[in-house]
Amino acid sequence: MPEIRGVMDKRKYGITLTKLAWILALCPLVITACRDNQDIKINPNSQVLSAKIPATTPSPSAKPENLTFTAPAKFQGKIVYKAHIPNQAKVIALTFDDGPWPETTPQILDILKQNNVKATFFWVGTAIQTNPDIAKQVVNDGHAIANHTFHHWYKQMDPATAKSEIDRTADLIYRTTGVKTTLFRPPGGYLNNGLVQQAKSQNYTIVMWSQTSADTDPRAKYQVFIKNVLRDAQPGGIVLMHDGGGDRRRTVQALPGIIQGLKQKGYSFVTVPEILEMGK
Repeated sequence: MPEIRGVMDKRKYGITLTKLAWILALCPLVITACRDNQDIKINPNSQVLSAKIPATTPSPSAKPENLTFTAPAKFQGKIVYKAHIPNQAKVIALTFDDGPWPETTPQILDILKQNNVKATFFWVGTAIQTNPDIAKQVVNDGHAIANHTFHHWYKQMDPATAKSEIDRTADLIYRTTGVKTTLFRPPGGYLNNGLVQQAKSQNYTIVMWSQTSADTDPRAKYQVFIKNVLRDAQPGGIVLMHDGGGDRRRTVQALPGIIQGLKQKGYSFVTVPEILEMGK
C-alpha cells in the first residue's frame, strides 16, 4: 500500500489538531449558552442554508494526490462506534451511506459547503460506477471517503466473496478519485456475515455509529430525523444518515435543521478520521 497520510492531506485541507483545539476553545465565546436538556428551537430565518441552490460543479484545481483516509493504528482492525474525546469536547461526525446518488448527493454537498461542514461518505461500488462525477465532487469538496462494499449485500459470504466486495470497491474508489481509504462500514450494520471478519483481516477500521437519524424509515417525516439526531447527540458521536440507496429527499430536508441544532448545542463538525484521531 502506498504511503498513508493519516487523517488526510493537511496541506490541502488546512486542518490540524492544534487548530481544531483553538476552535473548540473559542466555541464558548461565540455560542450562546445552551443547556443540553433544553429544547433546541430551529429558527426558519437562521443562517444554516438549505439545498435550494444550484448543484456545485467540480473544481479543476482540487485534485487529491496520494490521499488516504485512515484511522490511528490503535483502531485498525477494530470496530468503533464513537470516539472517546478527552474533556468531553463537543465534536461530532456526520456520515452518509449508500452513495454517490444523483438525486440527493449534490444537494447534500451544497448544504455542507454553504455551512462549512465536512462529513464522511461511505460509498457503494455500483453507485460509484454509475455516478463517477459526483464521486469526484465529494472528494474535491474535502470530505472523507470510506468503503461500503460493492453490491451492498446483506447475505452470508465466504471469505473470497467478502474480499471481492471490499477490494473491488477500494479499487474503484482509487481509479475514480485517486483516493484510498482504510475505513469500512458493513451494509445494514451486519457484523456476522463474513464482511467484518474479512475487513478486520485487511486492517480496516470498522466504523459503526453511536446514533442514527433513522432516515430509512419510510413513514417518518423529516422533522423526526432532526429530533433523533439532536436527542442522541454526544461528544465524539458518529451520526448515521443516507445520501443514497433510495429516495432521500427527507434527509436533504432534515440536514439544515440537524446542522443548526447541533451548532446551537455547541458542537463542531469533523470527519471520522479526525474524530478518531482526537479519541482516546
